[in-house]
Amino acid sequence: MSKLLASVALAVSVLASSTTFAAEKTVTLAVKNMYCADCPFIVRKSLEAVPGVSKAVVSYKDKTAVVTYDDSRADVAALTRATTAAGYPSAPRS
Repeated sequence: MSKLLASVALAVSVLASSTTFAAEKTVTLAVKNMYCADCPFIVRKSLEAVPGVSKAVVSYKDKTAVVTYDDSRADVAALTRATTAAGYPSAPRS
């Protein structure tokens, strides 16, 4: 019985530690190919479809997307793949 409890405790601590290291991050992407007022809607929807994205604000004027995401579920590469697949290549803005 004590081995079972020890195993359960270990499993819980491993699961808890992986979420402990997760952090909400924000990145600004430079987005290409936005030529009309409807483009930001498409870019925003493509980013919101990425698991872990909590917020995406896209600016047609600035040609940028400011994305807030959970870094344990998404990364910048996934975000840029999503916009590129939608026809709007992007890269982190420096």
